[in-house]
Amino acid sequence: MLQDYVLIGLLFVVASALPISAIVFGSILGPRKPNRIKNDTYECGMETMGPTWVQFKVQYYIFALVFVIFDIEMVLLFPIAAAFDVLPIYAVVEAAIFILILAAALAYAWKKDALEWF
Repeated sequence: MLQDYVLIGLLFVVASALPISAIVFGSILGPRKPNRIKNDTYECGMETMGPTWVQFKVQYYIFALVFVIFDIEMVLLFPIAAAFDVLPIYAVVEAAIFILILAAALAYAWKKDALEWF
């Protein structure tokens, strides 16, 4: 019984050690005396021209969020498609309801012109 928790403890130790080691190594290997040149914005080896802060349209973020939602949908539906012939009927009905909810969300986003690129 206790052996089952050893792996969880090991996972906790590794998950805690990785970010702490990244912070420690960053402070050890980082620049000791930063100056204005080292803190400048770096763009492909060239000095920046114009303002360095550019405001993007909100539609790009919405488009990206819709892509992520449907990308996650494919990840969640792949196991159902792989084991479709051995699933009980209620699992198929739940998958169909899931697809219908996402289709309704897509129709709503389409109606609100959230998928317009320009």
